[in-house]
Amino acid sequence: MPPKIFKKTPLAWRQLMKEKTRLLVAVAGIAFADILMLLQMGFESALYDASILPHRQLNADLVLIDPYMQTLFAVKSFPRERLYQTLASEGVVSTTPVYIASGQWRNPETRLERTILVWGVDPLLKTFKMPEVNQNLGQIKQLNTVLFDIAGRPDYGVTKENFLTFETELNSKSVNVEGLFINGASFAADGNIITSDSTFLNLFADRKSEKIELGLINLQPGSDVKRIQKQLIANLPKDVSVLTTEEFAQIEKTYWANSTAIGFIFGIGVGVGFIVGIVIVYQILYSDVSDHLPEYATLKAMGYTDGYLFGVLMQEALLLAVLGYIPSFFVVSGLYVLAANATMLPIVMTAERAVTVFVMTIVMCSISGFVAMGKLRSADPADIF
Repeated sequence: MPPKIFKKTPLAWRQLMKEKTRLLVAVAGIAFADILMLLQMGFESALYDASILPHRQLNADLVLIDPYMQTLFAVKSFPRERLYQTLASEGVVSTTPVYIASGQWRNPETRLERTILVWGVDPLLKTFKMPEVNQNLGQIKQLNTVLFDIAGRPDYGVTKENFLTFETELNSKSVNVEGLFINGASFAADGNIITSDSTFLNLFADRKSEKIELGLINLQPGSDVKRIQKQLIANLPKDVSVLTTEEFAQIEKTYWANSTAIGFIFGIGVGVGFIVGIVIVYQILYSDVSDHLPEYATLKAMGYTDGYLFGVLMQEALLLAVLGYIPSFFVVSGLYVLAANATMLPIVMTAERAVTVFVMTIVMCSISGFVAMGKLRSADPADIF
């Protein structure tokens, strides 16, 4: 039976600390892998969140859309009368029609055109939850006036610093920018414009007032949203879908995640980081075992089993996982702040993502420990005599 003193000796920790240069290299390598995974996951989540931010800003309990609509980038229209038909259902208090289309915005400085998403709303109704929009609805009652999304791409030529009420062109027609709001760029659009339904129909001459892209439904407070949703689905023709605002948002997210290469590309990035981490930790553990093979053989000769030695190796792997993860967490948290300020994307460190990557780091290091165990088994007590 091995002496109890050996069981109290932090063998794994002492082995790691003996070669400090090797330890620093291992920690840096694991931190790099974690940073890569955290950045990939963070940017993916931020892009998805940005793409569904307008959906979540809608002031509605239920939303009517065309059943084949997948994204705001390619909106589909349906008859406006469907929205009015919902008023016959119990619990429906009010409805709001919304027009959506992509227009050509002319940069007031460079005179270059760039696509922008245009929302046509009733200026007498609160279509969005955004306070800055609701406070300025009166500004767009006049024909050819708009509110501009200041969180869009800078290529549109408008910033908070240089903003004054000014005139530019949208779809080759003069418009006056009378106010700002914050939404942000997304996959569907680099920027947004909110205007009245009258201005919208003037800007898009081929559009008809009886065709809309969204129908917002507000219910009585305390209503059973799911029950009324089922009721509307049963009563309305099948040329519309009835969704909650979150279900509507998830349609957009699903489209970009599954119908484009975006999800695959970010997934590849996370996978590469995971594999890089496995290789780095394996190399460190393999070198450590190789350098101390006579010592491991001596321990075997003293009566220690492969299971005990494997436990020491796994302790080293887990220590490396923790030591590598800690700096990566703080580095990426800082990078998130820089990226959010530079791109206007809603990128923040979440507890779920932090825990997920930490678990992945432990798994990554554990796999390396299992692989390196093959070298440890080769420690033969006979070799030391």
